Amino acid sequence: MALPDRGRGRPPVMTDVAQLAGVSHQTVSRVLNNHPNVRPQTKELVLAAISELGYRPNAAARTLVTRRTHTLGVISFDTTLYGPASMLYGIERAAQDTYFVSIASTPTLDRRSVLGSVERFVGQGVEGIIVITAQVSAVEALADCPSDIPLVAVGCRTALPLHSVAVDNAGGAALATRYLLGLGHRTVHHLSGPPSWLDAEARVEGWRDALREAGAVEPELVSGDWSAASGYERGQQIARDPSVTAIFCANDHMALGLVRALAEQGRRVPEDVSVVGFDDVPEAAYFLPPLTTVRQDFGELGRRALDSLVGLIFDRDVAPPAEPVIPEFVVRSSAAPPAT
Repeated sequence: MALPDRGRGRPPVMTDVAQLAGVSHQTVSRVLNNHPNVRPQTKELVLAAISELGYRPNAAARTLVTRRTHTLGVISFDTTLYGPASMLYGIERAAQDTYFVSIASTPTLDRRSVLGSVERFVGQGVEGIIVITAQVSAVEALADCPSDIPLVAVGCRTALPLHSVAVDNAGGAALATRYLLGLGHRTVHHLSGPPSWLDAEARVEGWRDALREAGAVEPELVSGDWSAASGYERGQQIARDPSVTAIFCANDHMALGLVRALAEQGRRVPEDVSVVGFDDVPEAAYFLPPLTTVRQDFGELGRRALDSLVGLIFDRDVAPPAEPVIPEFVVRSSAAPPAT
């Protein structure tokens, strides 16, 4: 691209972007407004020109002209847990070229907190809202949200009449369980997350479905709170049962605590007990042994959430996403056939 001739010190304007990209001023405006009727190749040219020039749209001027704020609200809760934090990051990354993101982090996702955050966002003039619905209470609150604001739930599949985007947690849990059964284990124990969490509920469902499909015995469910400490505490109980040869953990952090508890009881992983996690946290490949796990694509989840919300902003009758995001099974060294 040939850079447009600009006066010394003058910041780039929209006409400079149009000149560099070889498109009209109106096309640049459509890309900035995330209009659906722009060809992908044209959008790429415009975004490349914006990046090369360092162009920054005047948000106040755009709001006055278009009556749009180009701002989205995201409701999450104050947590360092890998899953919800990664969902939030995926949404921010997906929106960064087209929308400002305003985040409301609440101590809990109860009805009062969710509805209060929605009300504040509506008052700020956001064009749509994404709610990270990690817990059952958050989904229940969505039933009472105003119907005149585009809203998408992320992290769950819900029967409510609203758009939702989620990873196939049940399918991922079934993958993990079938893998362990396929190695020759007679059954698979499950260390689940808290019952009030939708992810935990779906992963229990997938684990049970895979056991029943294989005709395997369903062991008693053991629950943790997602932390490595709870994995360690429950692991001390599990390690005392010599019949346990395979364990599917609902997340990688609990798997980490479990592996330590097994080691302290003299049970080797994977020689004596196979362990599989869920999430594929960045440290999973460096566990001892490296952890076999289920990887969630949070980037794709963020893109689908944004696409769904933008579709609703432009057309309130647009169809909801048809399929969940399919997780990937990552094989490492923490699972093996049972000792003979």
